Amino acid sequence: MPTTPPAPRLSATVRVRTGTLDRFLSAVGEVILSSSQLRAGVARYAHDPEVADGFDRVDRRVAELQRRVLELRTVPLVRVTDNLPRAARQVAEKLGKRVEVEIIGAELELDRSILDRLGEPLLHLVRNAVDHGLEAPTDRIAAGKSETGILRIEARRQKDSIEIEVSDDGGGIDLASVCRRAIDSGLIHPDLVEDLPPEEVARFIFHPGLSTAQSISEVSGRGVGMDAVKATVESLGGVVELRTEVGRGTTTTLIVPITAAVQRVLLVGIADERVAIPIAKVERILEVPADAIEEAAGDCFALVDDEPIPVLNLARELRIEGAASGQNAVPLVLSEVRGERVALRVDRFAGQQEFYVKPVPELLVPVRILAGLTVLDDGSPVFLLDLNQLG
Repeated sequence: MPTTPPAPRLSATVRVRTGTLDRFLSAVGEVILSSSQLRAGVARYAHDPEVADGFDRVDRRVAELQRRVLELRTVPLVRVTDNLPRAARQVAEKLGKRVEVEIIGAELELDRSILDRLGEPLLHLVRNAVDHGLEAPTDRIAAGKSETGILRIEARRQKDSIEIEVSDDGGGIDLASVCRRAIDSGLIHPDLVEDLPPEEVARFIFHPGLSTAQSISEVSGRGVGMDAVKATVESLGGVVELRTEVGRGTTTTLIVPITAAVQRVLLVGIADERVAIPIAKVERILEVPADAIEEAAGDCFALVDDEPIPVLNLARELRIEGAASGQNAVPLVLSEVRGERVALRVDRFAGQQEFYVKPVPELLVPVRILAGLTVLDDGSPVFLLDLNQLG
């Protein structure tokens, strides 16, 4: 008599409060920092094989502990993509359009703290795509397309990051219109427009208040809110990219780290202090002669690649006294602040590092430019900056 195979046993699970999990991750972060400080403190014994082997074993165990605890914080992307098809259909129905939503890669996991903040940007991109990206059914048929527009949301993993593409097969963005709006807004001089490549023109979309919509609907406006999307993603240590082609559609790509707890940063020195800038926000570093920085009407500029770039003195912005003066060569960090290319003036470069980011103390939470805190191997605290809060 045939026997029924036993039912597979379900893995045991346990429910843990998120606050408890966060405190556990913080404790593991302290172990990581303490391990680094201990290694630095006994560096003079590093030539002893037994000491070196012992530290190598500790490092491997700590790294494994870090990986495991970060896994506990990850949740699948479907948590925020599950409601997007319904939102897209609601907007389409309201506008007399038809849309089909494809979602790929929703099973990928990333840090819960990052995922929770991606919900609003993704919802905005979806609503924007249906409202101002997809054409009306009659216009699509006239253009030789299916009357049903395609909205595709695809996520894929790239090393320590997740790329999320939101693309539509609509009419694309009229870059000539973007240029006109940018000129009207004073973002660029008319004589410089012709020399701009398409990708540079598309970047104006992320400037606060710039919209290419002919009229602002109650649903959304192409460009309205895109600055908020960019600011949110960049505050997570990520970047936003946009590609568009008239008649073919638009693709917006959000690239975010899988975990917010570990970030790669550029350390810079200002007077006796060191601060950290997310590598994702650094275009490049350079030094310019002191006399290459000019001041006009209280603002400073430097000529970089034959382009005048505003110079922000990071010491002044952070109210740090004792910054270096009279330097022959001035270190600059090329970055972007709220859609504008800027150069950050610092006293020195202190190298790159990947470190564990802790939340800032509760007393400093109102200081919005401080995005996180870590402790270096020598025991000195370093703040991670959110450059979008400058100015």
